[in-house]
Amino acid sequence: MALDLRMPAEGPNWLMSCMAFESGETFSPSVRNAAGSGAVGLIQFMPATAKELGTSTDHLADMTAEQQLEYVARYFGPYKGKLSRLSDVYMAILWPAAIGKPDDAALWDAATRPTTYRQNSGLDANKDLTITKGEAASKVAAKLAKGLTSGIASA
Repeated sequence: MALDLRMPAEGPNWLMSCMAFESGETFSPSVRNAAGSGAVGLIQFMPATAKELGTSTDHLADMTAEQQLEYVARYFGPYKGKLSRLSDVYMAILWPAAIGKPDDAALWDAATRPTTYRQNSGLDANKDLTITKGEAASKVAAKLAKGLTSGIASA
């Protein structure tokens, strides 16, 4: 998948790190979003996203992880050639508008986007009421480091 998306050699590990974070390290196609968004699976497909891919979250949840990976690949398809950093891979899932932006780019802040900020406030590492791309991706970077040091991911 990473090769098809024209990602660097680290791409497979980046994808796995994103799936580890999004699935709570379960890599389960049926894991549901704990906040009640309706999202499900390896990259937490939202209901509208599932519909755009020609399926439903219920159908995605009934798949094996391997089957769901086909939908993960389809989801990432429009970003082919644009995923040159871990933070960009994660932005493809979280906030595609931030792909290609610097890691210090603000995604949301409590003053101008209070609802979106509140929904994602756990990503505000320094608690300054602004979530940057780098802060959001830092959680995924931690999963990458964990996977690489535990021998789970390929080097």
